[in-house]
Amino acid sequence: MDPEALRKFSALHPKPAGLSLQYGTAGFRSRAEQLDHVVFRMGLLAVLRSKAVTATIGIMVTASHNPEEDNGVKLIDPLGEMLHPSWEEYATQLANAEEQELQNVLTEICQKAAVSLHKDASVFIGRDTRPSSKKLSQSVIDGVQVLGGQYHDYGLVTTPQLHYMVCCQNTQGQYGKATLEGYYEKLSKAFMELIKQSHCSGESQRHLKIDCANGIGALKLSEMKPYFPQEVQIHIYNDGTKEKLNHLCGADFVKVHQKPPGGLDMKPNERCCSFDGDADRIVYYYKDTAGHFHLIDGDKIATLISIFLKELLAKVKQNFKMAVVQTAYANGNSTRYLQETLKVPVHCVKTGVKHLHHKAQEFDVGVYFEANGHGTVLFSKAAETKIQQLVKEEKDDEKREAAKMLENTIDLINQTVGDAISDMLVIEAILALKGLTVQQWDALYADLPNRLLKVQVADRRVIDTTDAERRALTPPGLQDRIDALVKKYKLSRAFVRPSGTEDVVRIYAEADTQENADALAHEVSLAVFHLAGGKGAPPQP
Repeated sequence: MDPEALRKFSALHPKPAGLSLQYGTAGFRSRAEQLDHVVFRMGLLAVLRSKAVTATIGIMVTASHNPEEDNGVKLIDPLGEMLHPSWEEYATQLANAEEQELQNVLTEICQKAAVSLHKDASVFIGRDTRPSSKKLSQSVIDGVQVLGGQYHDYGLVTTPQLHYMVCCQNTQGQYGKATLEGYYEKLSKAFMELIKQSHCSGESQRHLKIDCANGIGALKLSEMKPYFPQEVQIHIYNDGTKEKLNHLCGADFVKVHQKPPGGLDMKPNERCCSFDGDADRIVYYYKDTAGHFHLIDGDKIATLISIFLKELLAKVKQNFKMAVVQTAYANGNSTRYLQETLKVPVHCVKTGVKHLHHKAQEFDVGVYFEANGHGTVLFSKAAETKIQQLVKEEKDDEKREAAKMLENTIDLINQTVGDAISDMLVIEAILALKGLTVQQWDALYADLPNRLLKVQVADRRVIDTTDAERRALTPPGLQDRIDALVKKYKLSRAFVRPSGTEDVVRIYAEADTQENADALAHEVSLAVFHLAGGKGAPPQP
């Protein structure tokens, strides 16, 4: 480590006085102008992480579904997973260190994490389409180079594409080729093989309208278009040429506001979907003939995929353990349908992709989706090996055919992280194979009416939760009050949890009617306001 070079470069990326940031589930997120020193230092940290694990590490510059003025940065671990929790702490320490402490903090991390500085380091870098992203990714490169790391800059990519590249690189190409062409070829080949097996006479041309949130998804889908078969007609909207990223469009907007995005003209019963700003989330929707908007969120996506996989697993007659992993935000009727109708085990974990991903790894087939549309499917090594063996050796036609479909599904799914492009192709393939319309998919179960609210508090830490965030331990009396309120309504439940990023408490309520869900959410928000130190005026109905 050359202290002089470090000092010189660090001075080019000064830390604003008094700024303190926290590395959370999504890495660092803030206003773009506050992040230059952070991304430079994450370049440094990626080199140390790479040396510590003797593997390539990824760095993605993006703020996902946040407004265009924001930006962010997150590190990707060797198998395309999120950064190890112990290193999240190092990231926070490094980002908040004063200029003169930088060298010491780096040395301390090297000691704690047993980093051998003489080892080689390799870093893959990617960025989204925000105006600030190019300059910030250049600052990442400065950080990598100061500590003598090698880097490959992929430029503009979706977040899941960078996760994919990192995994391909560190599995010596077993997961695929670490290039964009490799990604497009692997997914399109698996998709074509799958729909080739469709015996149903569905629409010969399958039209899909896609809102790309004026983000990176539009660019990458356009690049991928030549790889798609004739049967798939995708129409890209909000492609970033006219409007601002995530403004009145994208998966987050559609899910939160329960209405179609701007910039997309919907005709009755047309299948439409929205990506978010960095293309790691997807939601579907349509308008019925009466003009009503129907949202098909992550819960219903997980249900569709589970139905498909469960049928195939039954056909191959292996003793594979399958489960669905949800958070407390999953609609109560989705949980009921999965457990009671499909007879698939459901596990509830804390909010945050890393908790879902971690739990899903415990099964041969682990399906996980957050209601917001972020999710994927994980297959155990043992299950993958067995499925490949069946494809090669199975004499029974039906079994072999089902194993082949599973093999193609495994290739089509990006197991490293939720991926809007990959998830979209999986959904399109399943709808084609099962001959389902978007309305039939929606009709699997009716969502319970629900409401999300937030209450500003002086300090979000006064709320502590248990049971996968479904019950509040503190402040005293709050959970008793929620229990009493829930008893007033049919099919109801409610929970509160502190935000991970700001001093607000998030409230979720569901009940038999929208009126009751709204009333319950409001009453719970008042309880939070009075018992957990609400700020400003009490919540209004």
